[in-house]
Amino acid sequence: MLPRELMARAVQLAERGLYTTMPNPRVGCVIADGDGRILGEGWHRRAGLPHAEIEALTDAGERSRGATVYVTLEPCSHSGRTGPCADALIEAGVAKVVYGMQDPNPAVGGQGLQRLRDAGIEVEGPLLEEQCRALNPGFIKRMALGLPLVRIKSAMSLDGRTAMASGESKWVTGPAARADVQRLRARSCAVVTGVETVRFDNPNLNVRADEMALELLAAESAAQMIMVQEVQPLRVIVDSRLRTPANAFILQGEAPTLICTTEGADNARRERLQAAGAEVLTLPAGAEGRVDLSALLAELVRRECNEVLIESGATLSGEFLYRGHVDELIVYMAPKLLGSTARPLFELPIKRMGSVLPVTITDMRAVGHDWRITATTDIER
Repeated sequence: MLPRELMARAVQLAERGLYTTMPNPRVGCVIADGDGRILGEGWHRRAGLPHAEIEALTDAGERSRGATVYVTLEPCSHSGRTGPCADALIEAGVAKVVYGMQDPNPAVGGQGLQRLRDAGIEVEGPLLEEQCRALNPGFIKRMALGLPLVRIKSAMSLDGRTAMASGESKWVTGPAARADVQRLRARSCAVVTGVETVRFDNPNLNVRADEMALELLAAESAAQMIMVQEVQPLRVIVDSRLRTPANAFILQGEAPTLICTTEGADNARRERLQAAGAEVLTLPAGAEGRVDLSALLAELVRRECNEVLIESGATLSGEFLYRGHVDELIVYMAPKLLGSTARPLFELPIKRMGSVLPVTITDMRAVGHDWRITATTDIER
């Protein structure tokens, strides 16, 4: 195999960790001999478990000596839950390391590569950098800017409505779209919703691996499904006045729930929600006395959240958009009409064409009987 093919294989391996590595990056690694024959493979499965390089070295064994390593991300040079991968590669006696992209953390980026060079190992790269960066958009943004990558997921009818005037919204889209949303949740570190959504829809917002229709290797599928089910995103409720019912589904199950509120929230309600299993956190108030969304995102970064998914009604989603906090929109459009009295997709206080918020559509595809539209935004306010 050629170097690009070997790195492409490393990218494929890294994708197996799409739903389970957070807060760590998704990384794949291939070890090959001089003729491009694969000797060992590995991918990072979960935080606390061996990194991709260690998995590949274990798979290759003694054949690693004198071999070439293809890894999607610069080998780490620091100790966390596991030791430095750069040192493990040096000890294994590899001759060359080809990397996909440099570590995005400005405090450590390049140090792993330099450690390899200092040990006499040939280093090349970046190779297939765009594909390697696409594996970890949230991790990269958190390391570079101190912010998570924020997606809004919304479902609407053909006439741009998300719920009936009464708040009824189950189900706007079909089962294929809902399975796709499960995959979005599973790759996210946190799922954020508003108290109105909790009160009207009573969602669970957990990941149900059996509904994801995962395409996994048969030998890996059972173990991977279990791991996906175990690595649940943090469920976050924006609730400035603590109106979340103590018996809400979102407070049940194994997934943790964080309720973000403001100063002055009722202490008795706080105690009831804590007794129901929620963590209640007071954050600064922003517009109109509601939870400040910048403070919320800062808190999620403090908790090492890479990718954040907003699953909420028109008001909270619109506020995230209007404040310039959104990187990506994913809108599922159903072939049905809800009518002019139904609720809009976003509540946005726009009154003039000169104030419209531009987005760029990057993808549009059929998902079952519905359509999924993906768009990016660089709105800054």
